[in-house]
Amino acid sequence: MFDKRLDKKKFKEEVESNLKLLYRHTIAEASQQELFQAVSYAVKEVIMDDWISTQKAVKEQGAKTVVYLSMEFLIGRALGNNLINMNSYRQVEDCLAEMGIDLNALENQEPDPALGNGGLGRLAACFLESLTTLGYPAYGCGIRYRYGMFKQKIENGYQREVPDDWLKDGYPFELRRPDFTQEVRFGGTIHFEKDANGDDCFIQENYQSVKAVPYEIPIVGYGNHMVNSLCIWDAEPIVNFNLDSFDSGNYHKAVEQENIAKNIVEVLYPNDNHIAGKELRLKQQYFFISASLQSALQKFKQTGASIFTLPDKVVFQMNDTHPTVAVAELMRLLLDQEHLSWDEAWGITTKCVAYTNHTIMSEALEKWPIDLFERLLPRVYQIVQEIDRRFVAEVRSRYPGNEEKVAKMAILYDKQVRMAHLAIVASYSVNGVAALHTEILKHQELKDFYEMMPDKFNNKTNGVTQRRFLMHANPWLSDWITLELKTTAWATNLDLLSGLKDLVDNPEAQSDFMEIKKQNKIRLAQYIKEHNGIEVDPESLFDIQVKRLHEYKRQLLNILHVIYLYNQIKENPAQEVQKRTFIFGAKASAGYIRAKEIIKLITSVAEVVNNDASIDGKIKVVFIEDYKVSNAEIIFSAADLSEQISTASKEASGTGNMKFMMNGGVTIGTMDGANVEIVEAVGAENAFIFGLSSEEVIQYENHGGYNPQDIYNSDPKLRQVIDQLVDGTFAGGDREMFRNIYDSLLTNKSGRADQYFILKDFDSYRQAQAAAVAAYSDKSAWARMAMMNTACSGKFSSDRTIEEYVRDIWHSQKIQVEGK
Repeated sequence: MFDKRLDKKKFKEEVESNLKLLYRHTIAEASQQELFQAVSYAVKEVIMDDWISTQKAVKEQGAKTVVYLSMEFLIGRALGNNLINMNSYRQVEDCLAEMGIDLNALENQEPDPALGNGGLGRLAACFLESLTTLGYPAYGCGIRYRYGMFKQKIENGYQREVPDDWLKDGYPFELRRPDFTQEVRFGGTIHFEKDANGDDCFIQENYQSVKAVPYEIPIVGYGNHMVNSLCIWDAEPIVNFNLDSFDSGNYHKAVEQENIAKNIVEVLYPNDNHIAGKELRLKQQYFFISASLQSALQKFKQTGASIFTLPDKVVFQMNDTHPTVAVAELMRLLLDQEHLSWDEAWGITTKCVAYTNHTIMSEALEKWPIDLFERLLPRVYQIVQEIDRRFVAEVRSRYPGNEEKVAKMAILYDKQVRMAHLAIVASYSVNGVAALHTEILKHQELKDFYEMMPDKFNNKTNGVTQRRFLMHANPWLSDWITLELKTTAWATNLDLLSGLKDLVDNPEAQSDFMEIKKQNKIRLAQYIKEHNGIEVDPESLFDIQVKRLHEYKRQLLNILHVIYLYNQIKENPAQEVQKRTFIFGAKASAGYIRAKEIIKLITSVAEVVNNDASIDGKIKVVFIEDYKVSNAEIIFSAADLSEQISTASKEASGTGNMKFMMNGGVTIGTMDGANVEIVEAVGAENAFIFGLSSEEVIQYENHGGYNPQDIYNSDPKLRQVIDQLVDGTFAGGDREMFRNIYDSLLTNKSGRADQYFILKDFDSYRQAQAAAVAAYSDKSAWARMAMMNTACSGKFSSDRTIEEYVRDIWHSQKIQVEGK
């Protein structure tokens, strides 16, 4: 693609021109950041032709467009990934080398766009990339967070949140689109009147409003000249500066509107432990949803088509409950701006919106206090009231006299707006994200809705894009796969990796595969040395758990086992053991105190273990600061053992498990989320499975019968580990530092002790860990397991997931883009 339209000479001239125009510098004078900007703008110039051609093709071919609504898009660095999808990475790398510029060094100058945090946001990014690669018109809609969630600093072992100022040098791949600016209104009162035609009019008065200004980021498809868009909304004041207020000495009033707008887009997931945080979070959700839907209708109406054909041309996919206010906002636009009747508006809305549920955890099944919701979104609340009134009447008609059903299913109940219920009632599709998760939704958490409307429910197991997590993250393995399969077609058909099964017993292939793994481990070891100051042995077993920090993900189980191993080595210092490096990476939400305490425990254990000369480096513990996409790419490719150890029934899917698998990481995990399907694909003999089943966990939760004190009293080695939390061993003698963690496992006065069954699963986990170490000692057997994981990972491409969404939910059509 690159060499057809831009030769080396022209590309070099473009880079030099950009340096001159942007910085008044030559290549010799330019900093690495300036070079990154200049090269990125040159690449963007190439992308722009395809971007324009794609939008023209969408209009001309009239295909249905997927509008993917998500609070998070964790897109990662763009430069390298764009070049790979343009089939231009090596050409640009060679071209820059001739100019004395190192492409790899430039990639490290690029900030990770701080537009998401965990798997939800990374999934959204994978989906956009797969949609584009497969040829489906789509755009994502989110928020242009100025500082993201936060940049994580570890100071004295504690997490400290600092602003992630990713925009400080400018972001070369974004494009401001003021022509699609929208007004978003908050608060005020609703005035009702009849218009000249006798139609109902609802007029919002005395409101505050902001301008929503879109910035578009190109999403480049692999080798097909197609470029979709990620639209992230920035908030700007309607009036920037009130000169009268300033002149009268009211300086705060002079910039009031600017501050209101600024707060909306400042951070991802503001701490909502207080009412101001809750209000800001709801404002954020309505802000990007209202702007996105207004823009979508604006674009649709430009086609001249009847509003009643909207479901044939647009589908709004709500990524979890955060965007659920889209249901009522679309109704508002159709009722108040398009002047449709209720039944007409509801008929369109319920054919346009679909809902993905990502978890059964309480933070995702959002509920808003009615008084806050009504005050902030008065007209939207009126519409939610009417949706609820009609739905409750339907429930009562279907289940006469069963007010328990009403209590369980109503949208408005107990002074709260239950957003998941709103999503389910309005959506024509409700999907889970792994087979197990969907079954739990259908038969446990959402069983009343499934009983009433079973045809809505379906499963779409998550996936990840191999272009980023193999081709870009692991070029050594990618080149080897291409060499062995004699094709690059696996880049768009990951099922072709099954051809590697023919090589898993080949000693030469095993040797090549494990040498690649070693090189990736050396690369990660260098990263750890540079960022942590810790030397780790690439010959050791790399046991890695990187993901969002949450109690159900059980980083605590992992670190308690590390303490157990440390105790065993201390008791038997002469014993020969497999050297192991335990690597953690995770952010804890700013207001999640227990999660932050677990980070402190991990870092405290690391401090003791890594500095204990008596164990001779047999185990090392590393906590990687500020886990994000760019360092994740280095981490996934280096893993021997992939920790997927959530409490069964709690993890909806997981996507890190898939990234590890693609890169030859062997799973140690529970039968939870997509682990179930990973084991089905690779075979139980190529994974290490332990712990309670989801059915057993649910049984204990519903009926009791588990007392962690029984395990504590019956297992002396585990009891030693738990007691070390409060005897000062890992806290410099402070017996209270980890008291809350200790209490959560054994007493927990605020709830059920050992809520996530850490002690219950500990012995099973210990045995699985021992089995993994034994397997690792047989290098040929381990190589076979690792290779089988890569060979069986085809199902877990987001390309497969997207094709299933298109087939079963979106019913979109591919378009053809003519490249130049």
